This record gives sequence, structure tokens and C-alpha cells, in this order.
Amino acid sequence: MVNRDDFFREVTIRICSSLDIKTALRNAFDYLKLYFPLDTLSLTIHDVNISSIRRIANVAADNVDLPDEIIAIPKKLWKQIQAWKPIVPTIISSDRDDFFRILAPFIKLEGNSKILVPLLIEGKSLGSLILCARGEGRYNARHTGLLATVATPFAIALANALSYEKLLKYRDRLIDDNHFLNKELSTRAGGRIIGEDSGLKNVLDLVQHVAPLNNTVLLLGETGTGKEVIANAIHFASPRKNGPFIKVNCGAIPGSLIDSELFGHEKGAFTGAVDERRGRFERADGGTIFLDEIAELPPPAQVRLLRVLQNREIERVGGNKSIPVDIRVIAATHRNLENMVSENRFREDLWFRLNVFPIIIPPLRQRKGDIPLLARYFVRAKAMELGFALTPAIAPGAMARLVNYDWPGNVRELENLMEREVILHQGGQLMFDTLLPGGRKSENAVPKEVRNSPAPLRLDEAMALHLSDVMRVANGRIHGPGGAAELLGINPSTLRWRLDKLGIRHGRSKKTSEPLP
Repeated sequence: MVNRDDFFREVTIRICSSLDIKTALRNAFDYLKLYFPLDTLSLTIHDVNISSIRRIANVAADNVDLPDEIIAIPKKLWKQIQAWKPIVPTIISSDRDDFFRILAPFIKLEGNSKILVPLLIEGKSLGSLILCARGEGRYNARHTGLLATVATPFAIALANALSYEKLLKYRDRLIDDNHFLNKELSTRAGGRIIGEDSGLKNVLDLVQHVAPLNNTVLLLGETGTGKEVIANAIHFASPRKNGPFIKVNCGAIPGSLIDSELFGHEKGAFTGAVDERRGRFERADGGTIFLDEIAELPPPAQVRLLRVLQNREIERVGGNKSIPVDIRVIAATHRNLENMVSENRFREDLWFRLNVFPIIIPPLRQRKGDIPLLARYFVRAKAMELGFALTPAIAPGAMARLVNYDWPGNVRELENLMEREVILHQGGQLMFDTLLPGGRKSENAVPKEVRNSPAPLRLDEAMALHLSDVMRVANGRIHGPGGAAELLGINPSTLRWRLDKLGIRHGRSKKTSEPLP
């Protein structure tokens, strides 16, 4: 016969032995097995808000422990759970008790004999400790009497575990916020915006007027014109510059996830929602949210966004509580929203809300004076990014080709071209001889293999074709007059390294290099 004081002390030591409730429960389980028939030991809490039982820890004699899980309970059964509130350890027989016979499959209680120990603090129910053993009549009054002495330590351990879990969530939230903030801040354009004294002067005058205020801003312009750069400029020139700057590409989020992504979700809102999650609007609290490609929002999300703009409140998926948010909204699109409204593809009332302060960003073909500045900037930036010791020079007359080209892809296309040219002409001069006036590229500059290809080639594949052609022209020679390195304007060692990387056979690598698949 165990001494009750000793039993109390030993159980308390074990249940308080670890901040990890699963480890502590395992330690208690190993001791309780000495005095109880015991196959599984579970800690559960009842979540009234979502009519669910959450199993936060479960240990078993066979070491096959069940995971933390939220178990949805049918409405009729949930009412019985709410009405059945024992305050002392109670012996349950699943076969004889209709209530537990129905409940057992949901919470996976193994065994015919059970004791349910209510865990109370100051009369308030926190959850239950459930002991299970296979076979009938395994428990008696001696067992319930012993468990009554340790119900309070288990309740305190459960309360501490829930508090510790909450602290970990707050910590993870801070880490998550810091990650988001650093990611967003890392995209901030440094220094001056290229074109602020010429093609973008009118745009930046508008930015200067609206940045200090909290008004919603709508950025309009073709794809690749730099709408995100202007959004950065507005945020970092505003009183919110020290707050979060959260960017959302509305066209990149699947329709089934957009509500959860933007507005967050409550625990148990859908399958897999084990924890609550804040959405992008909550993350932006105290700062700015940038909604890029706003025209791609599906109609239901447009309705919810309208409510946010009107009330500055959001409601999480699965929740019924309004959460105030202090945010500034900047939206952007390359589409004609007015036409979309007339075609019933975009809500008129939402358009009115967004169109408070529109800023139209001109395409690059209307900013010809900015092209030389942008080209030189991208050449320097790409050479540095690629780790090249020398920055390629733009050949005399080559800049005219850039200026005369129409740039249908705008600044993004210019940036991509500069990157390609810097890669192909390391240390040499950039000619841009693939460009023709009017937004066309020279067909002769496109390799035959590329022209006949049903799909665009990857950059490495295009480079491999180009280098192979040059090697054929040079009769396989890399260095010396007329060698491939001289034709390409790069160092012979650099060319050998690139040939090896692309799997192109040459003099020294015929035995070891394999061709590209």
C-alpha cells in the first residue's frame, strides 16, 4: 500500500520535471504504472469556441504516442460534454456508458476501463487527465482516491504548459514578424530613384505630396515599370517608415488560400489549422501593406478588402471577432480597372475606394532620357552581383540602340538584357546588336536552334549554344589570335571555366567532361 504523501510527492516531482508537457507526462506515466493498471495516459482540454477537444499530450505503454490534435465533436455530443462536469476522479466503462461509447472513437481512448480526472483551478475547468487500461473493472475506489490527491499538481502542470505554449507562440510570432520585416526591408531601393530628375519627376512630385499622409494610393502602369519601387518610396518617406512594409502579390496566391493569407485564420477553422495564424493585414499593423496585381483578386476577396478599407477591421477565417488594424494601403495593377468595372470583373465601390490618389507610372519608351542612366546602373550592379572584377563598358554607338528600342517589357526587360549581356561579354564591350528600333530584335542574332525550338531555352542552354558556335568558328582554339577567348573578349581561363561548367568539351576536358544532356 503506497503512502499518500509519498505518492503525492513523487507524482508532483515527475509532472513538474519538464517544461515539455509530453516529457513530463511520460515521467508521470512511468511512475503511475507502478500502482495503476495503465495502457495510455492522456491530457485533454475542451475548446468551447470551436466545439472541440484538443489532445495536447498522450503517452502509451507501447511507446506509440498520439500527436497533438484538435478533434471536432458532433454538436449533439458536444452539448452532452458541456452538461457532464464531474469535479472528482470518476470511473468510466465505455461499454456501459453510452456517452463515452460514442465519444471514444473520436478521442481514440484505448481500453475498456477508464478514469477521468477533472483538472480544476479556482473552480474553473482546464481539461481532463484520462487513464485507460484494457479489460473490465480494472479500477476501484482506491485508485480514484489516490488520483484525487494529485489532481491539483496535474492541473497546475497543464496550466503551466498552456502558458508556456503561449509564450512560445509569442516568441515565434516575433521571430516571424522579424523575418517578414527583414525580408521586406531588404527590397528597399537604396539612395536615389533613377529618373527622379527626368522621366519620373512628375511621379515623384506626387509621391512627395501623398507620402506624409495615410491616404490609399493606387499605382497604375504597364508591367515592369517599377510600381514596387514607387511603393517603397512612398512607405519609406512616410511616418510609417519604421513600421512593417508587407508586400502581397494578389495574383500569386491560390483562390482557396487567399482569405487565410490576407486575413489569417483561427485555430480549427479548417483541416490542418492546429493554431491560429495572422494574415498579411495583421502583420502590416502600424505600417503599410502593398497589394500588387490588385485586379487579380477574386470577387469574394474584393468584398472583404472593401470592408477593410471602409472599417479598418479584419475578421479571421473561422472567427467572429473584428480585429482593428492600423494600416496604409498601396495597391498596384497593370490592368485598366475602369474597363474591368464596366465589364463587371471588378467591384465599382472597391475601385472608388482605391482610386483616391492614383499615380500613373510612364512606360520606359516615354522616358528615353532615363535609359542611359538605367543601363549604366544595371551593368555595374550585375557585374558586382556576379562577382566580376571588371565592369564591361558600353561600346560607342551601342547606347543609341538601347534608346531607339521601344522596351515592351519596360525597366524589367532592360534589367534582364543587361544581365545577359554582362554574362556574355565579361570584360569586353557591350554592343546590344540584337536590338532593332521599334521594339524588335534581330532575327539573325537568334541561333537557328533557338528559332526552331518550340519553347524558349534556359539561359545556360542559350549560352552553351553560343559558346559552341564560337568554338567552331575558332576551330576549337581557346587562346591566341583568332581564339574563342579573343572573339568573346574574355580571359581564356574564364572561358575554360565556363565551358567546363556548361559541359562543353574542349582540349583539356575531352576525357573528363560530359556534354549537356
